[in-house]
Amino acid sequence: MTLDIAIPNSPKTTPDRPAVRNRLRATDYLLIGAAAVLIIVVLRLFRDMTVPWTPDTGQDTVSTDPSNLPYYAARTTLRMFLGLLASIVFTLIVGQWAARSRRAEKVLVPMLDVLQSVPVLALVSITVTAFVALFRGSYLGAEAACIFAIFTAQAWNMTFAYYQALRNMPRELDDAARMMRLTRWQRLWRLEVPTAMVPMIWNGMMSFGGAWFMLASSEVITVAGNDQALPGMGSFIAAATADAQVGDLMLGAAVMVITIVLVNVLFWRPFTAWSERFRVENTESALAPRSLVLDLLRRSTLPGRTARLLRPVGEGLDRVMRVFGHSTRSAYDDRRDSRTGDAIFFGLLFAALAWGTWTLAAYFERTVGFAEFGPTTLMGLASLLRVIVLLVVSTVVWVPIGVWIGMNPRVCRFAQPVVQVLASFPAQFLYIFVIAALTYTGVSLNIGGTVLMALGAQWYVLFNVIAAAGQIPTDLREAMDDLGVHGLQRWKSLILPAIAPGYVVGAITAFGGAWNATLVGEVVESGHTHLEAFGLGAYITNATAAGDFAKVLLGTFVMSVVTVAINRLVWRRLQVQAEKRFALV
Repeated sequence: MTLDIAIPNSPKTTPDRPAVRNRLRATDYLLIGAAAVLIIVVLRLFRDMTVPWTPDTGQDTVSTDPSNLPYYAARTTLRMFLGLLASIVFTLIVGQWAARSRRAEKVLVPMLDVLQSVPVLALVSITVTAFVALFRGSYLGAEAACIFAIFTAQAWNMTFAYYQALRNMPRELDDAARMMRLTRWQRLWRLEVPTAMVPMIWNGMMSFGGAWFMLASSEVITVAGNDQALPGMGSFIAAATADAQVGDLMLGAAVMVITIVLVNVLFWRPFTAWSERFRVENTESALAPRSLVLDLLRRSTLPGRTARLLRPVGEGLDRVMRVFGHSTRSAYDDRRDSRTGDAIFFGLLFAALAWGTWTLAAYFERTVGFAEFGPTTLMGLASLLRVIVLLVVSTVVWVPIGVWIGMNPRVCRFAQPVVQVLASFPAQFLYIFVIAALTYTGVSLNIGGTVLMALGAQWYVLFNVIAAAGQIPTDLREAMDDLGVHGLQRWKSLILPAIAPGYVVGAITAFGGAWNATLVGEVVESGHTHLEAFGLGAYITNATAAGDFAKVLLGTFVMSVVTVAINRLVWRRLQVQAEKRFALV
């Protein structure tokens, strides 16, 4: 017996007429149009990035005509996303390697400590010649150097966040992956990347903001002793600040804020809302983050069509990647590797370090002389004091605010773009006003420079605390409510232990970021006014401007030694304790 059921308003399907559900929707056409416009703009920008160019034909400044601002914003935004793409690739490779290999961890984590403290100016000075030679005769060489500078402002923080997330992976998920005999490739994309998704996205936003903050240092590079200004918002800031053009700076600030907000709405907000699906908890949050762009994508049929088209590619990759074998060893397995292998590995490592130290010492003896170490070390201690003050104040101010934002999705929805704008605002925009304020109050830049440094470093603490507080499982919060645990007791028994691993990561990256921020906090120049603080950031900035590579390298070396020493003695020990005692695993 056959039962026919009539469904109201259901379309009839015939060989000549496909089902309505297979037709493109209005949202599909909107997305296709937006994608076409984006592709055209990107191709136009890439064309401008590959025009013929030599260091002799470059310009040391850009036009401050406000009509160029939309084009500058587009060029800068493209560089930012290219730097972000390179940072993601670097993060997945280096973070994975450091988290899963004990020997690699002993090398990579200190290396990251060094790299995050190395100023952008120093890294650009070292690498720009290589990039220009690699793309000889093309503007792409200067663009590559600029993108590399942006990459250095993003990669280290993201790598630390991914490394930390892998170390704090829930133990039951690790056991399940081994029981299901996932291949290493499947484990990466089905367990480890999803587990780290929330902190990765939040730290990606922070890193993106950090790159905006150092934009003027990234887009005005020195090639063969000559300054080269690449078209972009950073170069515009530098030119307008040098000429003390307040009106142009205000217009530039407005365009930059609009650009940052658009990037947040169109890119970061959808990813933040989408990442909620990867939270590891038993109870769903009552108020999850929302995104209009994500809602639009979910109403579209294009993501589903694209997924079906790419499914054979994914299955083929799964088959190809089986050659790397299965992940059968637990991430929490503390068994030591062979002592012979350890002896060979660390013996070679110490030999390489000894050779590098000897070579560097010989270079300093030939160039600046060992007597230069004394004043440079004193400058380093002065900068260290500012960094410590900045970190203490940032902890006291931003930990409570970050917890409040992270544990309230409705607040987070409105606070995220505000924090993103504040974290991205280059200090150079404020130089004119800082000079006026310091002149009026009589305060020295030795004190006022700490405020400028805070503009670039304090946000690492805030973003990591927001991400950590947002990951506190809803069932734990509800249990605290049921038990009547509130106020100070709630902070002691739940909130502080839960955010401890994330805060330590934020403090480590803020500590390294603050050293980079000394470059813009210890030297302030606008028009004919020049203010300078006593510190290592000013030393490196002046040496870079004078083209004295030996002093740049010496300042960078002292900065790196101080950073690594404190990270080894203080921050890494706190990180180990936070992982052992407070990780939600």
